[in-house]
Amino acid sequence: MPDSVTADQLDADARAELRTLPADLADAVARQLVAAGLDEDPEKAYLHAMAARRLAARVGVVREACGIAAYQAGKWAEALAELRAARRLTGRGSYLPLMADCERALGRLDRALDLVNGADSRGVDRATQVELRIVESGIRRDQGLADAAVAVLQLPELAGRRIKPESARLFYAYADALLGAGREEEARDWFRKAAVADADGGTDAAERFEELDQVIIDDLEDPDEDSPDEDSPDEDSPDEDSPDEDSVP
Repeated sequence: MPDSVTADQLDADARAELRTLPADLADAVARQLVAAGLDEDPEKAYLHAMAARRLAARVGVVREACGIAAYQAGKWAEALAELRAARRLTGRGSYLPLMADCERALGRLDRALDLVNGADSRGVDRATQVELRIVESGIRRDQGLADAAVAVLQLPELAGRRIKPESARLFYAYADALLGAGREEEARDWFRKAAVADADGGTDAAERFEELDQVIIDDLEDPDEDSPDEDSPDEDSPDEDSPDEDSVP
């Protein structure tokens, strides 16, 4: 644990949840949670989160951090178990999108859809509803329903002028769904919008836009489309069926 990692770097709301612990223990847990959030290596971040769990397994924010770290490390079953525990401890519905995506990653699409569209999803805030629709779009693509994957993301937020924290992810997911449906030009435009909305660089929207933009330009400039057919007669060569000028009386 680097000395530069301190307990006061933890988010204030998360720090507040640790107040039930003795001060020294709360500081130790907080440092592990901060380290989990800072480490760019998903496996190391997961180890930090699990270290916090060993110290305070009955604190909701700790189980949440473990679930997120496991999710980012691709440990779907572990992530699902931790997020379920966090939900039991806190009662928050904001974990549902990640839980549904874990079920999807485990190949349990029916269970994932139950989380997305079940009774528990109806009382969540709008940002969580948008995240649930993003997960559903991925499920529909897994089912081979490319048009349905596009349709579920056609939300009012696409037309809104105000950029919200969830806008970049929504625009990106919509662009990806359009691409999956073979609508490349529309996908390119939405990747551009996602890049503009993604001020923190949390997605690769800019790179995806540039790649698609180049593909579309290459298609438009395809020399094969403008080149004459090899089997077609040359404009400068005489028509075989037309009489020779010298033979006309």
